Amino acid sequence: MKRSVTIIDYGMGNIWSVKSALEYLGCNVIVSDDNEVIKDSKYLVLPGVGSFKKAMISLSKSKLDKAILDATLKNQSKLLGICLGMQLMGIKSFEDGETDGLGLISKKVEKLKETKQNIFKIPHIGFNSVKSGPNSILFKDLADKSDFYFVHSYRMLSDGNGIEATAVNGEIFLAAYEKENIFATQFHPEKSQINGLTLLKNFLC
Repeated sequence: MKRSVTIIDYGMGNIWSVKSALEYLGCNVIVSDDNEVIKDSKYLVLPGVGSFKKAMISLSKSKLDKAILDATLKNQSKLLGICLGMQLMGIKSFEDGETDGLGLISKKVEKLKETKQNIFKIPHIGFNSVKSGPNSILFKDLADKSDFYFVHSYRMLSDGNGIEATAVNGEIFLAAYEKENIFATQFHPEKSQINGLTLLKNFLC
């Protein structure tokens, strides 16, 4: 059966590459900023690039933040946050000051650690190995260490709350997260070739 997936449009997402990847997998994809459409969707994707603060202002102004919370907490919609979308799901970020997030993931968003040797550059750009944990839905049929494409300067840290996957760039950071109907990746599955397509397919199961 063809899955219907709604990509949340709040003006800061890499929407079209995500849309293309989902359509390649045979999904019926809706791009929407309509609160009612979002609340009633079974599968939601929250993409994003850019400033956490600007993104939260946009979500709040359009009341999309409430629609996302209603969908996930009341209607049990499955939500996948990608890159900035994952960070927005945290409790707060320290980018451009301190800004509250959606609170769907009980972790804070902080800048990647600088290193004196400057071996690990910020922003972290390119393919990197992701170590997945046991019992993961997202990483089913993927190798324990698979490569995915990253573009980011901020991250969450792993704390063992939920099913986590990690990567390293100067420090171990959270590369993916899942708990019940909440899913998130710091990397871009839509830009990660076959590994990314496999992960998106797993989210849709």
